Amino acid sequence: MNDSVPTTSSESQVGTGYRVLARKYRPKDFSDLMVGQEPMVRTLTNAFETGRIAQAYMLTGVRGVGKTTTARILARALNYKTDTIDKPTIDLRIPGEHCQAIMEGRHVDVIEMDAASHTGIDDIREIIEQVRYRPVSARYKVYIIDEVHMLSTQAFNGLLKTLEEPPEHVKFIFATTEIRKVPITVLSRCQRFDLRRISAADLVGLFTAIAGKEGFEAEPQALSMIARAAEGSARDGLSLLDQAIAHGGGRVEAEAVRGMLGLADRARIVDLFQHVVKGDVAAALSEFNGQYEAGANPVVVLNDLADFTHLVTRMKYVPDAAEDPSLSEIERVRGAEFADTIAVTALSRIWQMLLKGIPETENASRPAGAAEMVLIRLAHAANLPAPEDAARRLLELSNGDGGYANGGPSGGGNGGGARAYSSAQTVAAGRPVDLPTQRQATPQTSAILRAIPDSRPQEMQVAAPKTEERPEPKVPVNSVQDIADLCQKNRDPVMRAKVRNFVRLVRLEPGRLDMRLGEGAPGSLPGELGVKLKEWTGIHWIISLSKEQGEPTLVEAEGNARDARLVDARQDPDVAAILAQFPGAKITDVRIRAAVQDEAEDIASPSVAESSEGDILPGDDIEF
Repeated sequence: MNDSVPTTSSESQVGTGYRVLARKYRPKDFSDLMVGQEPMVRTLTNAFETGRIAQAYMLTGVRGVGKTTTARILARALNYKTDTIDKPTIDLRIPGEHCQAIMEGRHVDVIEMDAASHTGIDDIREIIEQVRYRPVSARYKVYIIDEVHMLSTQAFNGLLKTLEEPPEHVKFIFATTEIRKVPITVLSRCQRFDLRRISAADLVGLFTAIAGKEGFEAEPQALSMIARAAEGSARDGLSLLDQAIAHGGGRVEAEAVRGMLGLADRARIVDLFQHVVKGDVAAALSEFNGQYEAGANPVVVLNDLADFTHLVTRMKYVPDAAEDPSLSEIERVRGAEFADTIAVTALSRIWQMLLKGIPETENASRPAGAAEMVLIRLAHAANLPAPEDAARRLLELSNGDGGYANGGPSGGGNGGGARAYSSAQTVAAGRPVDLPTQRQATPQTSAILRAIPDSRPQEMQVAAPKTEERPEPKVPVNSVQDIADLCQKNRDPVMRAKVRNFVRLVRLEPGRLDMRLGEGAPGSLPGELGVKLKEWTGIHWIISLSKEQGEPTLVEAEGNARDARLVDARQDPDVAAILAQFPGAKITDVRIRAAVQDEAEDIASPSVAESSEGDILPGDDIEF
């Protein structure tokens, strides 16, 4: 797109009298496509030179990268013909016999179809019927189907056979932004090209060239902002450039573009980032309000803050990232400073909190208020120690010497250790410790000093914890069976059934039950069981879910015991003799006389009553 030939002034006056830049500077040949799409151009160049031309091409990429334009240029190359050249070629510098009509979308042998509005099998059937007829004037009959992923399943299936073995005079070119929605059976029959996003540097170069041709002045910073907002789309970028020219009255200035796009000043974003990592809530809110009153969108501010966080993190590990031409000088210099002083754990925390806060701000009824809450959370989190630092500090305190347990501070590569603004800059109060220069406490970390407990033994509450005896429950609970018996005693058959079917015991002591839930267990069971046990035993219970396998549930244990009894019974000589006397007989259950007697006593017990759940009795098992 760097050397596109604009239309003549007479052409531009036809119709509306003005052609937008996105149409006026649309690529005309493969040399224009070299902006950002070099791999595809190189492949097609070699294919045409060797005569390896496929019967179908699939062009995919985001909006505005040139899929439809590439399809038309490819159709033009396939049907290229001049007085001296009559073969497919990628050298299109001299307009051919069919070039103008193809690029304007009005050639009779180049049929363009929008699959978004022609999705059915009837539209594909019409194509199938037409492909058998030879082209009217061109070398190939070319079908360009845009947004091909919108075709129905029946339409795709109807196209498969023709796509695999089309007539020699037919070529297909597909374009789509949703390549994953295209059936693999179609993709396997096409030669696929992924059109890449155009880099910000290439877009700035394109905009600069167009500014020279159009005769308007443009500040480099303004063009960089437009290129960044285009997100790799040339069409979006040219549309924004058109808007910026109109907005500035023929001059594209950075301040005007910033206001037009609702962007915040990049220098002010850097200042906001500094206030956040220092934990200065008041300064962060003041800076944000200043940007908001200047017209910045709260969501855009948070997105820019996330972009700068990502930039600092990249510069921490890839210093060459600072050489990006789309970066301003202040982003490059101060970003490198932050990369040297902020720990990657702090950067990761800021990134994660912004990822969560941006959707909240987008969906909030008051985006500015939601953005302020996100900034408050970020600034507050900056004063908190990282988990590994807090754990190390607790270890130091437990050793009772206030020093480093391992003989010195630990540090990671690439600045991974704590530095300025890092939550690891802590010094035990009242007990100075000689730390490296980069670990010395700064005014920004004063809040962390207050958050870390004093290491002096006389003030330590955790140095020698007193062991308190746990209160004994009113009713002894030593097994899951005891819990099931408690359920029966207190006439709660539903809880008894849940305990018997779902509780796998891991550890049990007075006031604490560690268990693993069986398959199909309700998620509310631990909480419900804790409430019941507190009510029945008179002490507070802690119910914990464990990852250990645990013991079998009561129902599983009873089933295992029953299976064992059946095996023993089958091996008994007397039982075997009885079974031999009754062909076809089989053992269905084995009951121990004492258990049968206990069951009969339970049934005859006058305390049995019908529960609120129906005819379920306290002695019954509920099978789920």
